[in-house]
Amino acid sequence: QVQLVESGGGLVQAGGSLRLSCAASGNIFSINNMGWYRQAPGKQRGLVATISGGGSIHYADSFKGRFTISRDNGGNTVYLQMNSLKPEDTAVYYCNAEIVNYYRVQNDYWGQGTQVTVSS
Repeated sequence: QVQLVESGGGLVQAGGSLRLSCAASGNIFSINNMGWYRQAPGKQRGLVATISGGGSIHYADSFKGRFTISRDNGGNTVYLQMNSLKPEDTAVYYCNAEIVNYYRVQNDYWGQGTQVTVSS
């Protein structure tokens, strides 16, 4: 069994910062891509950023410059540093990971989501 546990969401004023964390645990042999997605009320879930096992990073255009994705040395935890937050960044943020288990089978996993609310 695999779990992705997110933390770090909350309420922040416009212009402020938050750091989200997502830790993977369980039946893990290796993790390929990890990423962050978000879903605002009434909208579809969309990509924020991804980071590969080798450290290659991709950002959706809207987030370049304000958000930074990173991963710990062990590779099982991914972070999202969010700066200069705007009210339109208000959303539920979800962690995603492509996890290979000890049977060498890869599956896609999602965290439970963490709410980020930016007040004006």
